[in-house]
Amino acid sequence: MDKQEVGRRGEDAAAAYLDRIGMTVIDRNWRCPAGEVDVVFLDGETLVLCEVKTRTTDAKGTPEAAVTPQKQRRIARIATAYLADAASEPCQVRFDVISIRVLAEDRALLRHHRAAFAVGA
Repeated sequence: MDKQEVGRRGEDAAAAYLDRIGMTVIDRNWRCPAGEVDVVFLDGETLVLCEVKTRTTDAKGTPEAAVTPQKQRRIARIATAYLADAASEPCQVRFDVISIRVLAEDRALLRHHRAAFAVGA
């Protein structure tokens, strides 16, 4: 399985997990000039932009460690573009990370890091 396939399967697993726990997925792989966000969902009335990181090994670190401060700033820029594009009323925004460590072809460890980082202040 190549890197893109691993990532796609991880995003599919994350979306299925979010659906299972009652979240409403409203966008996947939303793109703008600033970049892409993997999953956008609603947790109650909170809009959540979620980065999904999937790894088959921890040789280069854990999946969540790949969400560096630089990547966090990029996701914040994407959030600004998303909110401008959605033309919705002001709302709470949260940044989550879902990390997935593949253990076998049909097994993985999924961790949902709610409010994984904050931007600004």
